[in-house]
Amino acid sequence: MKILYILPLAMMLSCCSSVKNQTGATDTGKLDTQLLKDVEVLSSDAYQGRKTGTKGAEMARAYIIERFQKLGLKSYPQHVNYAQEFTFNGRSGAKVNGTNIIGYIPGKSTNAVVVSAHYDHLGVVKDEVFNGADDNASGTAGLLKIAAYFAKNKPNNTIIFASFDAEEMGLQGAKAFVGNPPVNINTIAIDLNMDMISHSDKGELYVCGTFKYPDLKKFVDTAKTNIKVLFGHDDPKQGHDDWTNQSDQGAFNAKNIPFLYFGVEDHKDYHKATDEYSTITKLFFSNAASAVLDVVKNIDKQTGLQLLLKDKMRMMDNPRKSERF
Repeated sequence: MKILYILPLAMMLSCCSSVKNQTGATDTGKLDTQLLKDVEVLSSDAYQGRKTGTKGAEMARAYIIERFQKLGLKSYPQHVNYAQEFTFNGRSGAKVNGTNIIGYIPGKSTNAVVVSAHYDHLGVVKDEVFNGADDNASGTAGLLKIAAYFAKNKPNNTIIFASFDAEEMGLQGAKAFVGNPPVNINTIAIDLNMDMISHSDKGELYVCGTFKYPDLKKFVDTAKTNIKVLFGHDDPKQGHDDWTNQSDQGAFNAKNIPFLYFGVEDHKDYHKATDEYSTITKLFFSNAASAVLDVVKNIDKQTGLQLLLKDKMRMMDNPRKSERF
């Protein structure tokens, strides 16, 4: 049993040493030290499991905001220091306050691509810290990796980096975002969401969303030699195994915004206190985050992406319209 304790922040950060590349790892990829450091910090006991409305969640926001600032991400005028605040009714009926962290890198067009990941987790349960290293410090770290790339390489499309709160309470942060987006919602071409991308003994990363939007398959490289990138978990006939609406991309799907979701299948540490930094699959994680970055880069190369995807969606909703294509 892991008993709750709080380390001073300075002490905790000093303990987060950089992870050195594994010997011989060059044949199958290499460890990303910043990526791993971000997960190690966010999933440490000091952050108390990052439950919405807690001191741990506040600390997580401070860390993400500092990283956004160092990367040079812009903040929308309506969001003071990247923060999009919102309220919702919790399961008990009480009002709960949440905060999304929203930054962006302007592109050469007004079309927007959203890269998203939730930073919240389950908090402290019966004196045990549920650190949520895979769920979803990993997706948050992946988002920061992608932001770092585009901070140095100007995108064609404006890329919005959305670190959502309260996913574990019913996708509340994502719902608040699509309900009050910082840009005209019709300019959002796609949501690329990461939730649990760091723990797979099989070396498998799933890409969900191409069942509804098959044209998106061409942006995904499934020929990776270091991990298996697989399509699936998005057929409505799969029931609970259909992930379409089981993470933040579900809020975008409800608005008919195309999406791709990246994640692993449930594992032995899912929603348990053992989902901590020591149990993630570090080399797989580094390779998975790079695979997601490749997809974002492929999508960003497209011009007219927003119109292309919207037309495809309308064509699927009304097959007779395909006659004009």
